[in-house]
Amino acid sequence: MKPPVEITERALEEVKNILRNKGIPEGYGLRIATKGMGCGVGFKLGFDKKKETDDEYFQDGVQILIQKREMMFLVGKKIEFYDESDARGFVFV
Repeated sequence: MKPPVEITERALEEVKNILRNKGIPEGYGLRIATKGMGCGVGFKLGFDKKKETDDEYFQDGVQILIQKREMMFLVGKKIEFYDESDARGFVFV
């Protein structure tokens, strides 16, 4: 099944780099989540173990976890990795 969130190749490579080099424990996947932001919804990334309330997807060997109740806010989003002289990080578009 295709993940509801598109992760660009560059962003996925950075996620793999973090998993390899930042001491993320074995069995943890990339969690894509929402956070309240006043009148809107923000997005966040982290690493976590799968929970009963998660949908699970795989993209190029990376486990992607999204809570079922947050899915409607994430469908159709795209995650890119920005790496320029003024800033560096993941961006939701």
